[in-house]
Amino acid sequence: MTAAPLKVGIIGVGFGSTVHIPGFFSEGAQVVAVCARRKERAEKAATDFGIPNVFIDYQEMLQMKDLDAVSIVSPPPLHYEMSMAALAAGKHVLCEKPFALDQYQAKEMADTAARTGLTAMVAHEFRYAPGRAYVKELIRQGYVGKLQSVHIYLFRGPTEQRTRVPNRGATAAEGGGFLWGLGSHYIDALRDWAGDVARVCGGAFVQDPNRLDPATGQTVMTDADDAFSFVATLASGGWASMSASSQAPFGPGALLQVYGTEGTLHTPQPGVNPPSDAKVLGARFGEGQGLHELPVPQQFRPFVDPRDDRLLAFRLLVREFRQGIAEGISPSPSFYDGYRCQQVLDAVRSSMKGDGWVTLA
Repeated sequence: MTAAPLKVGIIGVGFGSTVHIPGFFSEGAQVVAVCARRKERAEKAATDFGIPNVFIDYQEMLQMKDLDAVSIVSPPPLHYEMSMAALAAGKHVLCEKPFALDQYQAKEMADTAARTGLTAMVAHEFRYAPGRAYVKELIRQGYVGKLQSVHIYLFRGPTEQRTRVPNRGATAAEGGGFLWGLGSHYIDALRDWAGDVARVCGGAFVQDPNRLDPATGQTVMTDADDAFSFVATLASGGWASMSASSQAPFGPGALLQVYGTEGTLHTPQPGVNPPSDAKVLGARFGEGQGLHELPVPQQFRPFVDPRDDRLLAFRLLVREFRQGIAEGISPSPSFYDGYRCQQVLDAVRSSMKGDGWVTLA
């Protein structure tokens, strides 16, 4: 007997329309409702994708009986209340990153999800990007021996002079900034490869406080960071470092490096997100060659989706989400993973305020 299609409601139609809605449809789910603050945007998404139900109030959407799960693609300040309401309504939840505004919200969200037994995951889809997934498998196989350190560098910026940053963004208190927005993805990658972080020391920086408000064309000031850097010790032993800036003129992109007792793994990327055709480089003692490309096996790149390079990883995440619902579990990245990631984010800001090394409980 064929299982009934998963029926999903999407809250948010920015990234929701670009990746979440097409991703769920492509994996056999039925997107039966869409919700946005502005009705015209929700109606456009519904028309574009043939979605039957339109809402401007997510609470009304959650009252739908013929709804199994919600995908929350709203601004970060709304993640807590929407996730908690969805779980209370008995819906499985996929929540975008950054997961919460602080670790206390995140802990309550994770504990609530655990009590309900519902499937609750965070949209750290890049765990399933081919290059990152292959690096994880190589670490598991012992390619680098005992893992000693992980180092992540991310530097992107303008290639032409300009006086204002062309995005408004949220304030730091609203979950805005490069650390929350992109750093959360990279912290999740670090945890996926190396396990939990034990201690953190670092900071987040505002290199250019000017933002351009697209609604008014006026320059506004923000305290949301555009750069961050930290070092960390790992619970399993070893250490890690991460440095990033979105205001690095002609920055080359990102480089993720893993070092162990027997060798190293590198995965470079030209932009802020891991490409679906990412390269993985490696070198081991005794192999007689230096750093060289390790072709990514087809199992980590099972299909090509030309619509958006992020869709491959997101669709693989959706497969895990659906499998989790079928098995009654929350696969990683779960709400617990979101909580542990949020602890690191909080620790960086706390360290910057003068707390020095911050120990994670």
